[in-house]
Amino acid sequence: MHAATERLLSDFLRGVEPAVPLVALWAHGSLATDDYQPGRSDLDLVAVLDAPVTMEQWRRIKAVHRTLDGPLAARLHCSYLARQELADPSVEHVTWAHERIFRRPVSAVTRRELHESALELYGPPPAGLLPPVSDEELTDFVRGDLRDYWLVKTRARRRWLRDIWVDLGLLTVARATVTLREGRMISKREALDVLAELGAPESVVADIRARRYGTARPVLSRFRRGRLARAFVRSAIRKALT
Repeated sequence: MHAATERLLSDFLRGVEPAVPLVALWAHGSLATDDYQPGRSDLDLVAVLDAPVTMEQWRRIKAVHRTLDGPLAARLHCSYLARQELADPSVEHVTWAHERIFRRPVSAVTRRELHESALELYGPPPAGLLPPVSDEELTDFVRGDLRDYWLVKTRARRRWLRDIWVDLGLLTVARATVTLREGRMISKREALDVLAELGAPESVVADIRARRYGTARPVLSRFRRGRLARAFVRSAIRKALT
């Protein structure tokens, strides 16, 4: 593992273990695969606790995250799931992400990722605690996410001027299309190749690849890139849902 990333994870574990009743800590997504890019990828974690988070523990969680040092610290995100609530995917859990604390569910995609390729940082593996996600549950979530979240987000133009919306929008659509079509999950690296098969604008795909993997970045204005990305995402979602 990347040395600075390993140090950050060790510092986080040392801080969070005495702050909450920690049962397990797992990483998922890029960090748990060979697709992790230091400084570019997020560090996505899930902590299982022996009881729901109290107000005092809420404050401790904020303090742990705010005291983390280094350029990677802002990319460390963690959801805190009570052991008693693991079976219900609709429950909203305390989550630290994007340098703030809030509540949100842990999605079927994240749960499937944890079963398929979790990096176990502390405690037992996901299979011993987390109920499995059926193919039907995964498909239902992916279709709903495309229809009720991403398609809605294409109605406004301004957000598509930002890197994060272009990157996540196109990569999510590519990954979702493969899941709906073939029943499997793919990495962001694989999704870039799928985008070409789906007819995504080459210049936008090259722009995403450059930010994620440090390749040559095409000359492309934010306005043209946003217009192309938004139009493609709308079209690709409608095709995926048919």
